[in-house]
Amino acid sequence: MKKVNKGVLVAQVNIYRSVLILLLICIVASILSKNFLSLSNLFNVIRQVAVGGLVAAGMTFVILTGGIDLSVGSIVGLTGALCAGILKSTDNMMLAILVAITVGVLCGCINGFFVAYCEIPAFIATLGMMTLLRGCVLVYTQGSPIAIKNASYKFIGKGNLLGIPLPILFVVFFFLLGHYILTKTAYGRAVYALGGSREAARLSGIRTKLVEWMVYVINGFMCAMAGIVLTSRLASAQSTGGEGIEMDAIAAVILGGTSLSGGSGFILPTVVGAIIMGIIDNLLTLMKIDPHATNIVKGAVILLAVLVDKKVNELSDR
Repeated sequence: MKKVNKGVLVAQVNIYRSVLILLLICIVASILSKNFLSLSNLFNVIRQVAVGGLVAAGMTFVILTGGIDLSVGSIVGLTGALCAGILKSTDNMMLAILVAITVGVLCGCINGFFVAYCEIPAFIATLGMMTLLRGCVLVYTQGSPIAIKNASYKFIGKGNLLGIPLPILFVVFFFLLGHYILTKTAYGRAVYALGGSREAARLSGIRTKLVEWMVYVINGFMCAMAGIVLTSRLASAQSTGGEGIEMDAIAAVILGGTSLSGGSGFILPTVVGAIIMGIIDNLLTLMKIDPHATNIVKGAVILLAVLVDKKVNELSDR
């Protein structure tokens, strides 16, 4: 089987696997909690999934190249805090959003520069940025929440349009846009080529450093959007905002069928992975399980997903 066909086959198998896992989790959740299928709870899950889904959309681009970004949670926290701070001092929503997006893109530019042009391993570069930016959030907020009173801004995270939660419309729009970029543009094909074989991509004339740099820029932009949605939904910015979301995003991408080794996967099924992670969070809350135990479950899910991804790839090589 040709390599391209093999990659498509692996991705399709992973998609079916993800949908099956989602169905099983929904069945289990409905059995364990009678409130799970209530309309109000499902809407709550949808709103919660939106933030992680936006981050996971950007993370999909990064992982498709074989990279990783551990700084996404800190970027979400910083951009959200900046939004809240500017709104508190100026009440100018457009200025707050513009600054947040600019800072998110700038953080992505820096990550991409270190990874693509300085050739620092993505894990190390983004780990350093994660720590640096988290420090910036704590300094900016002084460890205290920043309340948001602007009604128009709060509508972004809490409002509905034609009965549909606005955050979900953002998720649908950006995932469809991401799907178009990855499947219908030369840049999207270059992302897959880079993840499949960096040397082959370079020899075919692809500007691999630029392509790699851009995925981190895209990721930074998506993190800024997530930070905006998060703070508008909570009507405040917390000094711990976005903490741990990097693990949710990585898990969502893997559960959605994108291979950690890069070059194989689709962005749309990442939504399935994000929903799975959201349902796990929601179910543990409904069951009144210790919040600290959530990390145990998420860690187990990530390990299991990585193991399955490895086995699927091994089977496809036979």
